[in-house]
Amino acid sequence: MKYQTIVDKEREEEVLIYVHQKNEASQKIEAFVSGLSTELYGYRDKISVRLSPSEIQCVTIQDGKSFAMTQDETYQLKERLYMLEDVLGDSFLKINQSCIANIHKIKKFDATFSGALLVIFQNGYRDYVSRRRLKAVKERIGFL
Repeated sequence: MKYQTIVDKEREEEVLIYVHQKNEASQKIEAFVSGLSTELYGYRDKISVRLSPSEIQCVTIQDGKSFAMTQDETYQLKERLYMLEDVLGDSFLKINQSCIANIHKIKKFDATFSGALLVIFQNGYRDYVSRRRLKAVKERIGFL
């Protein structure tokens, strides 16, 4: 693999990657670049914290408010869930009406007897994939 850096103050900054197929290296580069352009701030105890998308496990709605969960903490966000879908990038996937999951932070999936799919995150948080989103989730993680 080869790379090239071109410094041109007249052009907008961009990153282009030519690969035969997506692989771990291209996904890491994509996550890194999308994390650089995303400015997301979480609030906890009247303190503002800059959050990188790579550290967010999932974003959920509780009592009508958006919350970002990291490995150890939960932060309130000012943005609405539908706005965050576009901001967070390709590493995130909507699993139900009130949760967007970071696919790189999912520990495992558990199938229940009723056919529901339970998502368990690295921080221990659990949520279900809705029936409406089940096909899209399976396609994204490679079950289909």
